[in-house]
Amino acid sequence: MIQVAMIFAAGRGERMRPLTDTTPKPLLQVAGKPLIVWQIEALARAGIRQIVINHAWLGAQISDYLGDGDDYGVQLYYSAEASALETAGGIAKALKTLQSLSDTPIFLAVSGDVYTDYDYEQLHAVAEDLAQEPEPHMHLIMVDNPEFHAQGDFVLHEDGVLYPRDDAHGRALTFGNIGLYDMRQFEDIVVGEKVAMSPYYRAAIERGHATGAYFDGVWENVGTPLQLAQLNEQLS
Repeated sequence: MIQVAMIFAAGRGERMRPLTDTTPKPLLQVAGKPLIVWQIEALARAGIRQIVINHAWLGAQISDYLGDGDDYGVQLYYSAEASALETAGGIAKALKTLQSLSDTPIFLAVSGDVYTDYDYEQLHAVAEDLAQEPEPHMHLIMVDNPEFHAQGDFVLHEDGVLYPRDDAHGRALTFGNIGLYDMRQFEDIVVGEKVAMSPYYRAAIERGHATGAYFDGVWENVGTPLQLAQLNEQLS
């Protein structure tokens, strides 16, 4: 079972300006509720009640708004970054907290600015399998390519194994910013160092250590004020 999750909330949200000049992107509202709250409530429904949130830009607003998580039936922990450390760097900064909250190295990571109806409960069994692997693996949820990312990220084969985007055996899909990772992958990163996640994806795929699953439900990477307005109109 997944014991701890991490929500990424440190990004500046450049494409969402001017809204994000004064409000961190995860606190922008969809259907009367901040994007990050939708994620917290979904994690709680799946029985994942220990959640680490990293933040940087206007980060104090996030912790002030969410508090300790009691209002949502979870326990929230914060990993403050002076400036955004990117995905892998953010995980490394929060790693000791993640490790202290779980007796398994597997954790779930999601973006605080994605709106989705994905059911995180279905990942518990996958996490248990990953925890038995002698070497670190990852499992990524893949979605149809949005207009702004038509080329996709990785090819998902029928056997559930992920391959590079240029693999000839299938159409590339987009990573939905929902992933299971092994904490051991990030132990060598110097805390405070800005490190992207892309090399870790590539290395796992090259070793055959990356699996995935296709999700065709509601998934919106809300990137611009227009997309936010359209989503709110759709949900109303």
